[in-house]
Amino acid sequence: MIVAGVDFGTLSVRVTLMETETGATLAGATSGYALKRSAADPLLGAQAHADHMTALAAAMREAVAKAGIDGDRVAALACDTTGSSVVMVDEDLQPLADYYLWCDHRAHHEAAQITALGRAEGLAALDWCGGTYSHEWGYAKVLHFLRHNPGLRNRFATALEHCDMVAATLCGIRDLAELPRSICAAGHKWMYGAPWGGLPPQDFLSRVDPLFDGINDRLAGRFVTSDAIAGHLSPEWAEKLGLRPGIPIPVGAFDAHWDAIGAGARPGDIVNVVGTSTCIIAMGPQGFPPVPGLCGVVPGSVLPGWTGIEAGQSATGDVFEAIARRAGSDVATLCEGLDRLPPGGSGLMRLNWDNGDRTVLVRSDLGAVTLGWDLNHTAGDEMHAAIEGMAMHVRIITERIESGGMDTARIVNAGGIPQKNDVLNQIYADVLEREVHVPASSPVGTGSCIFAAVAAGAFDTFEAAQQVLCPPSRVFTPREGTRAGYDRLFDLFREVYFGFGEGRAVDLASVLPRLRAFRLEGAASR
Repeated sequence: MIVAGVDFGTLSVRVTLMETETGATLAGATSGYALKRSAADPLLGAQAHADHMTALAAAMREAVAKAGIDGDRVAALACDTTGSSVVMVDEDLQPLADYYLWCDHRAHHEAAQITALGRAEGLAALDWCGGTYSHEWGYAKVLHFLRHNPGLRNRFATALEHCDMVAATLCGIRDLAELPRSICAAGHKWMYGAPWGGLPPQDFLSRVDPLFDGINDRLAGRFVTSDAIAGHLSPEWAEKLGLRPGIPIPVGAFDAHWDAIGAGARPGDIVNVVGTSTCIIAMGPQGFPPVPGLCGVVPGSVLPGWTGIEAGQSATGDVFEAIARRAGSDVATLCEGLDRLPPGGSGLMRLNWDNGDRTVLVRSDLGAVTLGWDLNHTAGDEMHAAIEGMAMHVRIITERIESGGMDTARIVNAGGIPQKNDVLNQIYADVLEREVHVPASSPVGTGSCIFAAVAAGAFDTFEAAQQVLCPPSRVFTPREGTRAGYDRLFDLFREVYFGFGEGRAVDLASVLPRLRAFRLEGAASR
């Protein structure tokens, strides 16, 4: 059986075709689309639904052609997307404007109002998304749209996450009541939860702004996990994609959540999907509680029967690329030989807040800090400090997840960057003091193939599908002799991180001398 997995990223869509009996990848194809930015409004990040769908059709036809198969042989199709990427539509489910992409930050005032009132009233739904409602999430973006587009308010029928919009489009769904609504998207970005009856109370939202009156009725639909079928491929879109009409399409989800499954994640693992930013996904047991600072604790958001836990870093690969660009170099060149440095060997400490802090501080107003500079430091030293800083930030996040009572197992470094940067993987293993597993080939698209394969009936369980379809992993183990040094460095990092981020007391007079000591130890090792 052949299945198609679709991964909508920030700049392109990738289609992957896999054979379910052998786990072989038959072909893959990518097609790009424009990310709309504005010099006049640097917080804007938008895309057109038509561009997404045109790119999907092109990538699907190319993948089928490269595989040398007839499109009628594809038995199911599944799509993951970025999020929270939200489009406002009319009663015919036609877009009223471009998507507010996940990286659109225009709704920061709206998010702050939702957070302030939620905290003042003790809103339970807010606790489950870490205690802070983000400017990247659904309700904030809807309110921004309604405030800034008064001429479109009377045509506004509902708002859809990208994963739900693409499923509805492919299935030809036009009835608002029949819309598939991903629990992954609704739980992590729209404060959806069974304990309070689904969406947060309408009267609360109306107190945020009367423009929200009736919003929850407009957000009606089928709120289900990704083992459910959204619908079946319509004849119109079957023709455009070159596939057979009627094949099942499961309810979609966010890319990082399905990337975690494609990387072989099991309950108890922590998966770092490392790209331009990092999305951190874990699966805890049923009954896992809300934890301050985590970006969502949602039953069923990754796999049914387990509690999905999301956290992240607002910039990762973007930070490495910026350091290399300023140095007139590239990341690979700057990383050469860095694995020979001992813990903190550069003498620099970098707080990677170049795009703010997503977890656990949830502060978009922070900026990057590098401490310990002297006249002999190089761009390579800054790169080493940036990688260590990323790893120590992940350690803070891991400790926060564990504070909810979860026993964590493996660390999995997924996404595009770990396969190209062994220095990063080794430093993560050393800093986190546990094995780091890295898929031997990119798992992007594999997760969506797994969900498509289960929808097609090729496997009875997601675990069985993972055993066949997931790539093997390389394992990085902590190096002997690094533990004591990284424990000392992490103690300092934690002091500075929460000192700048939360205003906790920190002995500032000791910070630079302690970094200088690490610098001298590093110089001796060289």
